[in-house]
Amino acid sequence: MTKIKEVIVVEGRDDTARLHQVLGAVDTIETHGSAIDANTLALIKKAQSQRGVIVLTDPDFNGDRIRRIIVQQVPGVKQAFLRRQDAVPPHHHGSLGLEHASAAVIQQALQAVWTPQKATTTRLLTQSELVELGLSGHPQARQLREQIGDLLHIGYANAKQLPQRLQMFGISLAQVQAAVAQARKGKHGS
Repeated sequence: MTKIKEVIVVEGRDDTARLHQVLGAVDTIETHGSAIDANTLALIKKAQSQRGVIVLTDPDFNGDRIRRIIVQQVPGVKQAFLRRQDAVPPHHHGSLGLEHASAAVIQQALQAVWTPQKATTTRLLTQSELVELGLSGHPQARQLREQIGDLLHIGYANAKQLPQRLQMFGISLAQVQAAVAQARKGKHGS
């Protein structure tokens, strides 16, 4: 994998240590949990203006919260996502985390980085489209959203968050339909 020029935002020192094991000399900013303070946000803004930033947080509620705060405060940050099943601790004791991901998973996530679109012509999916695609209002909707999140490398999003995330990354209805079809065929690479 080529050297990463951007600064990677992670949650804690274990995440930084894991990235150093996998990637060597890479620069990180640690948020120290989900309560990001003004100093950390200022540091992220400075890094974004000088080198660019990639947000790589844990695939859980707190990781999503951190990601939302950063995206709101620091426009244009790149994002990389881990799948929940790839961040499970050994023996399933403890919480999900980047520090538990394999080297291959971390490298794959950083090769599938997304940059939010500034001005996108991609429209929000409607609630009826989500239902029609099986992404909302169906017994297997959550599982299908997880699968298309994996296929599109955008992480898991609930039915309310999904339209905004798709629009943010400029993912079209046709791309979503193709991912749904692929997931239904069982070719989602779990």
